[in-house]
Amino acid sequence: MLIIRYTNRKFRCGREGEKNVIQLHDVDLKLLRVFVTIVKCGGFSAAQAALNVGQSTISEQMTSLETRLGVKLCDRGRGGFRLTEQGVATYEATQRLLLAVEAFCVDTSLLKQHISGRLNLGIIDNTITDGESPLSRALQRFVARGHDVHLDIYIGTPAELEERVLDGRLHIAIGHFPLRVPGLSYSLLYQEPDGLFCGRLNPLFDEVFSDAELFARLAASRIAARGYLQQRDLQLLGASKAAATVENVEAQAMLILSGAYVGFLPVHYAARWVESGEMRQLDPGRFSLLWPFNAIARRGTSTAPILRAFLEDLSACAQGVG
Repeated sequence: MLIIRYTNRKFRCGREGEKNVIQLHDVDLKLLRVFVTIVKCGGFSAAQAALNVGQSTISEQMTSLETRLGVKLCDRGRGGFRLTEQGVATYEATQRLLLAVEAFCVDTSLLKQHISGRLNLGIIDNTITDGESPLSRALQRFVARGHDVHLDIYIGTPAELEERVLDGRLHIAIGHFPLRVPGLSYSLLYQEPDGLFCGRLNPLFDEVFSDAELFARLAASRIAARGYLQQRDLQLLGASKAAATVENVEAQAMLILSGAYVGFLPVHYAARWVESGEMRQLDPGRFSLLWPFNAIARRGTSTAPILRAFLEDLSACAQGVG
């Protein structure tokens, strides 16, 4: 097993039980980051744009890294880019190392009066039109404090956000999370109104139905359901299966606008098409729901200064303070 330890401002790398280990300096961390980028891009050529350097420079950096580590990390040539067995192990170890370095930087900022570092924030898709969301106000408040913080935002599905918070790639995520995942803490921020919509070309758009007639027509309609809320959507509509499944709100809106499907959308997101006459909300009294939006973080990490400061601003804005 490859072991990496941080001692005296240097990283020591080697296999457990070995006496001769590699001393990793700042330049080595830079080379390891280059290596990670190359792997993620799938090769030297593809990594040029991400690294903003030429292929010859990338090749020199990889040669330097392989020399420093004493192993061959990858095969490159006419056969394409491929990691060696040692390269795979080094890539996995580097991922752990960089997460540890980031955590170290966050922890040591406790020693400073001025908060600095990196905040990795995750958000569920298409919440920008939600006037009830405290996120924009919280970001403005957080930045106005003068923190020297680099913000990295990732947009994903609820499951993706939960996974990334659990493994440390995200410090915090905001969204609707139907299930409670062990190891995560959930803080309620606000509630998002949800409604049932059809497009202008759908037969339901211009007609008025009794409750029984509407349910019968809905049961015969093509239902587009969001994957993480599929069972809830089908139960509300009395349908046995969905005709289409999507993983984000934009895809749901596209299907509804086509006129071939009906489905649920956040009311704030559908508002533009309702106002333009391209969508209609069906029976708001029966099919309107409020869905809780939470901020999630990995249990035990809320004491990190950057995360604590942002959570305080987020909570204050959610409560209408400031």
